Amino acid sequence: MRDTQPVRGPEHLKQIPLHSLHAEFGAKFGPFAGYDMPLFYGAGVLQEHLHTREHAGLFDISHMCHVDVTGPGAAGFISRLCPYDAAGQAIGAGRYTFFLNEEAGIIDDLIVTRLGEQRYRIVCNAGCADKDIAHLSAHAGVFDVKVEPLQRVFLALQGPQAKAVLTAAGLDASALAFMQAMEPKDGWPNGSFVSRSGYTGEDGFEIALPFADGEVFARKLLADTRVLPIGLAARDSLRLEAGLSLYGQDLAEDITPMEAGLIWAIPKPLRTDGEFIGADALAAKIAEGRKRKRVGLKPKGPSAPIRAHAELFDASGNRIGEATSGGFGPSCGHPVALGLVIADAAEPFFAEVRAKRIEMETTPLPFVPHRYKR
Repeated sequence: MRDTQPVRGPEHLKQIPLHSLHAEFGAKFGPFAGYDMPLFYGAGVLQEHLHTREHAGLFDISHMCHVDVTGPGAAGFISRLCPYDAAGQAIGAGRYTFFLNEEAGIIDDLIVTRLGEQRYRIVCNAGCADKDIAHLSAHAGVFDVKVEPLQRVFLALQGPQAKAVLTAAGLDASALAFMQAMEPKDGWPNGSFVSRSGYTGEDGFEIALPFADGEVFARKLLADTRVLPIGLAARDSLRLEAGLSLYGQDLAEDITPMEAGLIWAIPKPLRTDGEFIGADALAAKIAEGRKRKRVGLKPKGPSAPIRAHAELFDASGNRIGEATSGGFGPSCGHPVALGLVIADAAEPFFAEVRAKRIEMETTPLPFVPHRYKR
């Protein structure tokens, strides 16, 4: 899941709650999803990326939007807006899912966690927050639910040493497996939330705290010598190596889960017989067969990074699609990209980079193996 493209003009940018803390740690800021966000720190993007893969990195993702849905109709409401059975979701379980439009295009990709019999937490992308809340509000009327946006400091601690660091900081979430969550109680402020999840392909945790408590805990994590602060630039290279989609580039309202390689997130019985918004269109598109597909790409030889929107061609020079995300993979040691291409396009593919066409090879995703705790 996660995030969309930046807006222009610093005069329009919002600040995350811990902005001054990041400035103290030497962050270089830039616009992202309407916020003035830390892009990188003194160690630099390459070192931040590798440190996260080898040790533990701390990301501030407080720009992301949290919404609680509560009430007797909560499960039915979630199941209407998202293509899965929320009533069958275990308490403490998170779910990667989507809001779909009537054409089965992706309004946003989300993580929905069930926190109680009648309570669900939705974490959605910052750039989609306004339209997501509007979407929730527009459909809540026929259900007995309350939709409540929350204000939280939201931190992601990622990497092979994340569990040990979090435990040393006084929050033992080691019993959680990937995509499980809990609300810590003893000694923790009301409203705290931790899930074993992330956007790097590494083991890790996402921790939400009330504004008043976020800075103290962030400083405690950053005081651990195993931890570096990590900016959005390394977050992007990490998620790209992990083959994870970015909303606004790899996902959009005119791209279906089937085209995006994410049909696995929709239970098989619901793909052709669901009652969620967009179900009829999705069933029709599945019957018709996908017109486009997502592919992982890497150059066959030495090459500059292939960036988003680089055009892709077949051997005859026909345009077959474009790269949706791309960059250098520090852990791979070579450029990597995600592309959206015509489903029956014949290989080899070529990417246009600096007015030259570079031969690409398709490769299974992820580029770097996931290391989640199952």
